[in-house]
Amino acid sequence: MEHSKRPNEHSVLRRIRSFVRREGRLTPGQEQAIESGWPKFGLNSQSAVNLTKAFDNNKPITLEIGFGDGESLADTARENPERNYIGIEVHRPGMGHLLRRVQDEGLTNIRVFDTDAIEVLEKAIPDHSLNCVQLFFPDPWHKKRHHKRRIVQTNFLNLIHRKLESDGAFHAATDWQHYAEHMLVTLSAHSGFVNKVKGYITRPKHRPITKFERRGIRLGHGVWDILFYTK
Repeated sequence: MEHSKRPNEHSVLRRIRSFVRREGRLTPGQEQAIESGWPKFGLNSQSAVNLTKAFDNNKPITLEIGFGDGESLADTARENPERNYIGIEVHRPGMGHLLRRVQDEGLTNIRVFDTDAIEVLEKAIPDHSLNCVQLFFPDPWHKKRHHKRRIVQTNFLNLIHRKLESDGAFHAATDWQHYAEHMLVTLSAHSGFVNKVKGYITRPKHRPITKFERRGIRLGHGVWDILFYTK
């Protein structure tokens, strides 16, 4: 009798996607920003990127998965010129909005990918090249039958651990308490990460409050920040 094969880490990761595609409508300004900005700020996800060459410097790199409309990422990059930032977002209006700000404000420390984060991490980001990975307000997949779709799973943590440098940081935030608890338990159980404060952290000043977060706060939602470091 033939037995089904147990899925390997790669196949499991390929089934987890970091986004639900919502194309939306591009404004003329967003479309123009992508057309003019992509050649300079866009990165190719199909092969390993030389990040030193991409930024023309060796500053520490923060990668943000799912930057939304790009407002908080642009604000952070503007206020922290001593760091480089890579943003991943498949929502083209959000990409256009960010690239418009990047060009209008002359920000030089942002580069972007426009495809799934798992693909980017697997193919384009060299091992031990990132100082920080940020995951702010990912889809919580709140129904129990959908929990397997949550991006924060052991295999995902294995992947980002490989991409982070020694004592690199993984910073996540969510307004869904059950997902926060899931992240905390999953990270605490991973042998490659350590929580230096035990439990959740207060939102650090370098993380701007997002538009999505402000709306949640107005509705009375809580927000949980989680920060772990690689051993």
